[in-house]
Amino acid sequence: MADFSTLARPYAKAAFDYAHEHSVADAWEDFLFIASTVVNDKSFHDMLDNPAIAADQKVSALVDLYDTQVACTEDTAFKQLLGATSAHKSADAEYPKVSAGLRNFLSQLASQERLALLPEVYEHYRRHKTQAQKQVDAYVTSAYPLTDAQRDLFQTRLAASLNAKVVLHEAVDPSLLAGATIKIGDKVVDDSMRGKLKQLKTQLMA
Repeated sequence: MADFSTLARPYAKAAFDYAHEHSVADAWEDFLFIASTVVNDKSFHDMLDNPAIAADQKVSALVDLYDTQVACTEDTAFKQLLGATSAHKSADAEYPKVSAGLRNFLSQLASQERLALLPEVYEHYRRHKTQAQKQVDAYVTSAYPLTDAQRDLFQTRLAASLNAKVVLHEAVDPSLLAGATIKIGDKVVDDSMRGKLKQLKTQLMA
């Protein structure tokens, strides 16, 4: 039997083509991210494997969970998770409820017993979206949380250098002392105080 990644490819392509055509690519990505997180939970995964539960009930469980936890006015753990990982969302962003098109897509997966593929569908979907938007993921680790001005400066300079839309993924590491490191693909730029001190030590010992 083909592995999950291979099985997920056509579903991801169909999902992105539809979402891109209808200008809802970000909303679908948000849902697929949360759905992939939920499906990876053992208790929910066991529910998907239970033949006694109808396909439409499994879809409803996913949709209701998303609509309750994300597409609501309250601050929830899932909304915080999305806010930390979705570069197209601001801290006070609103998330729409699951659309009819997205629910139909889930129903197709469920009818073929493919809801367990959602984590792989999400990964392939992101690749399609990245290619379509010429999007580059930049992982910035700084000694202190970035200010809005610093964040804008990073994105502007990196976008100009890479000729692509840049999505920042931020992390804080106080051991850097000052400055930041930037990782894009397999390339790392170390502009932290810790890195500079390490370089100085190497030079002095040469």
